[in-house]
Amino acid sequence: MRVFIILNPCAGAGRSRDIWPKIESFLQASGVDFTTRLTTGPGDADRLAAESELSTFDALVAAGGDGTLFEVVNGLYRRNPGERPPLGVIPIGTGNAFARDLGLAPGDWRAAVERLLSAPVRRIDVGRVSSGLECFYFVNIIGLGFPVDAAVTARKLKWLGRGAYTLATLWRVLKLRSHSLCMELDGRRIEGDKVFVEISNTRYTGTHFLIAPAARMDDGLLDVVLLSHLSRRRILRLFPTIYSGRHVGFEEVQTMRAKKIRLLKPRGMPLAVDGEFKGETPVTIECLEADLSLRG
Repeated sequence: MRVFIILNPCAGAGRSRDIWPKIESFLQASGVDFTTRLTTGPGDADRLAAESELSTFDALVAAGGDGTLFEVVNGLYRRNPGERPPLGVIPIGTGNAFARDLGLAPGDWRAAVERLLSAPVRRIDVGRVSSGLECFYFVNIIGLGFPVDAAVTARKLKWLGRGAYTLATLWRVLKLRSHSLCMELDGRRIEGDKVFVEISNTRYTGTHFLIAPAARMDDGLLDVVLLSHLSRRRILRLFPTIYSGRHVGFEEVQTMRAKKIRLLKPRGMPLAVDGEFKGETPVTIECLEADLSLRG
């Protein structure tokens, strides 16, 4: 097997740089013919995925966190469909929510390589976001409101490792706020005072939050989770249940599925998507069914 690897040496607060020699040795021992390119800053993974010669490779592998994967996916979508090799992941970042949906624990690079070598190629759904004049893609999750606030705080705490997301979420609970929301799901209008909107292609967000327990990356639909306004005491009761997905049983939580979603109001709300901050409302989000090949 020949694989092209885009490595973010800064992923996991720089821990990926120390882990990488072990991964290289394991790849060599497994007989993998691999080419590695390192990113040096934001946008590099996107550029490498879009512009590198990939015609002779069996997979394009994102080695890093969810942000690295987001850039690699968007780089692939700047290529013609017939020029996109299957996507692979080696989860060595802080969150790695998408990899967790594949059954890979954060940092479990050995299992990820073994899956890369043995798992069949399959087709997965991809989310397409149209925001103003820009268009971008995601494979995991996009949200607004509370998830954006928590992600901003978590980015400042990445030196804590995987506990950053939990601590950031608890901190933002103290500053809880809601927004007057207007959205459409396959033409059905929904309005109300909401703390957050999460639109998921997969089940996890952060490191261990099972935000959309019924989501599947190959069902042709996106799962929508809405949280209505509630007291801080109530959200502190709800918070621990996100690890197991039991939060969907709270009366303040709504879950739906849709092919096409429009976030209309409030306008100018920033979005958090696959570990990055990109775009703002109003946006249109569509599920591209079975649009990308995945090896792993």
